[in-house]
Amino acid sequence: MAKTDYKTIDEYHKAFTGDTLKRMQAIRELVHKVAPESQEVISYQIPAFKLGEKYHLIYYCAFSKHLTISSPWSEAMLKEFEAELKDYKVSKSAIQLPLDKPLPIDLIKRILQFRKKEFASKK
Repeated sequence: MAKTDYKTIDEYHKAFTGDTLKRMQAIRELVHKVAPESQEVISYQIPAFKLGEKYHLIYYCAFSKHLTISSPWSEAMLKEFEAELKDYKVSKSAIQLPLDKPLPIDLIKRILQFRKKEFASKK
């Protein structure tokens, strides 16, 4: 991934092929289903989705052995999904999803729904 001045998610995706690209596209489509009002942006040179002006719902990026979904996760979110996240490398802002394991679409969907509710409660 040599280019580092991406302007759109499409440009970012064009740097990848195969299963990595399919996985990123699956996350992108899932975000649009869960939060159709979200806006696609590039933030920190990776794909992100904003809700309004204040909140980034989720970021994602690809590496050679995993995808990462990230955001400043709340303690409540990490606790809610603690059991399901035990098999992943997790920090306060990132979850690594290994490329040699199935993409946990249902888990990502529920994380997105949880985050969306969190943001709605802050309005």
